[in-house]
Amino acid sequence: MGLLGLGTVGCGVVKIVENHQDKLKHQVGCSVKVKKALVKDLHKDRLVNIDEKLLTLHAEEVLEDPEIDVVIEVMGGVEEARHYILRALKNRKHVVTANKDLMAVYGSELLAAASENNCDLFYEASVAGGIPILRSLVDGLASDRITKMMGIVNGTTNFILTKMNNEGSSYEEVLHQAQALGFAEADPTSDVEGIDAARKMAILATLGFSMNIELKDVQVKGISSVSEEDLEYSKKLGYTMKLIGIAHREKEKVEVSVAPTLLPHAHPLASVQNEYNAVYVYGEAVGETMFYGPGAGSLPTATAVVSDLVGVMKNMRLGVNGKSMVSPQFQKTLKEKEEVQAKHFLRVHVKDEVGVLSHITNLFSNKGVSFEKILQLPLKEDALAEVVVVTHHASLQRYEDLLEELAGMPMVKEIKSSYRVEGEVAV
Repeated sequence: MGLLGLGTVGCGVVKIVENHQDKLKHQVGCSVKVKKALVKDLHKDRLVNIDEKLLTLHAEEVLEDPEIDVVIEVMGGVEEARHYILRALKNRKHVVTANKDLMAVYGSELLAAASENNCDLFYEASVAGGIPILRSLVDGLASDRITKMMGIVNGTTNFILTKMNNEGSSYEEVLHQAQALGFAEADPTSDVEGIDAARKMAILATLGFSMNIELKDVQVKGISSVSEEDLEYSKKLGYTMKLIGIAHREKEKVEVSVAPTLLPHAHPLASVQNEYNAVYVYGEAVGETMFYGPGAGSLPTATAVVSDLVGVMKNMRLGVNGKSMVSPQFQKTLKEKEEVQAKHFLRVHVKDEVGVLSHITNLFSNKGVSFEKILQLPLKEDALAEVVVVTHHASLQRYEDLLEELAGMPMVKEIKSSYRVEGEVAV
C-alpha cells in the first residue's frame, strides 16, 4: 500500500498494519506492507517509527508505482486529495479514504471513476471514526428500508455541549478548553457551525436512502449561539441538548438537517458524553438500532481505514474489485418546509404587562401551532418577562411564519433562542 499523508490517522494505520500482521494474513492470506508514504517533511518527529526510505515528498512515487495496489488517502483537504485519488484510480489502484469533506463534495464523481476503472473506493472512516456505520448501512442493513437516521456525528461539539451542560460553563470557556485539549481546531468554524456534521449526514443519507444527497441539501445550524440559560431551561423541562444530525424519509421525500436539538433525558443519545459519537438508525424491519463509539482519534479512525483495506484485499483475492458500487436507486426529492414536522423550544423576552401572554397565545392559535409546555418568569430587568415554550408538532413553514410575526409584535423585545425538539418527556 501507499499512503497519502502520515499524520495522526496515517501513523495509526501504520501501527495497526505492523501490529496486526498475523490477523491480516489470516483474514486475506497475504501480508501487508507500506511501500511509500507521501509527507510534507521527511524529518518530522512522528507517532510511529518508520524507515525514512519509505517517505517521499513526491506524490507520483505513490500514484505511479506499479507495485502499489492500494492507495490510502489520509492527508485531508479537498481539491488536492481529489486530484490524487482520480490519478490513483486512473492507474487502476484501489483507494481507501477517511476524507469526509472530499466524499461529501465529490463522492459521486470519485465513485463513478472507481467503477469505470474496476477499482474499489471505500470510505468507512469518513463518518464517525471507529464506528462501522457505513458498512452497517450497506451490508448489515442491506435488506431493510431505512426510514430515519439520527445521531451525534461531531465529537468537538458534543464535548463542548457536555461540558456546558455538566459544569455550567459558557460556550467561550469550554471552546478554549476544547482547543487546549486538542478536541477543537484553532479555527473551529467547521465543527461548531455544524458544517462537519452536515457533510457526514449527507454521506449517511446518500447511503441509507439510496439517493444522491448533497451538502447543499442539508439544513445547518451550529452551537455558537447556545447559552447557559438555554441549557438550564432544557434541563428544567426534562431535556438534554445535543447537536443532532437528522435524515428522515417519508415515502419518497426526505429531509436532512443538523441543529442543536433537545432530547428527553431518557433518550439513548442524551447519554452520549464528551467526544463520543452515536448514530440511531430506524429500519422498517429491524426497528431501532444504535451504533456508539469514539468518533475520532488516531487508532479508532485507523481501525476503520484498515478494515476497508481488508475489504479491498478480499475483493482482490476474489477478483471482484469495482463491483460493489451501486448507483442511487431513487431520485432525490426534498421535503418542502410545509412537509417538515417537528416540535420546537422557544425562549422570548417580552414586556411584563397584563395581556401580553394572551396576545402571544392568540398568535400561536392563529398560526395553528399549539403549546405542549409554557413558562412565564419575571426577569431582573425592569418591566420584562421571559416566556419559554415547547410546541406540539407543527410544520416548519408555519413555525417560521410564527417567528417572523412574533418578532414584529410591539410587546416582544427579543427572540432569545429557538431549537428543534425530538421525542417525548415521560410525565
